[in-house]
Amino acid sequence: GAKLCGANLHDANLYGADLTGANLYGADLTGANLYRAELYGAVLSGVDLTRANLILAKYRRNTRWPDGFSPKGAGAILEP
Repeated sequence: GAKLCGANLHDANLYGADLTGANLYGADLTGANLYRAELYGAVLSGVDLTRANLILAKYRRNTRWPDGFSPKGAGAILEP
């Protein structure tokens, strides 16, 4: 449930981070490592995910992604 709106997380190592319910609206996650991160219900609208590693990151249907972003195409896993 962290509030990280607009945060500069450029190249941050968030390996395995629990970002459940986090609000990252407008944050810069360019090049961030989100490998195996938990993004259940996170708000990632308006986030820059250029070169971000989302391999095996877990999310649910209530996770909000930037317009036109494909989490599955980025290697993230939809969980029930």
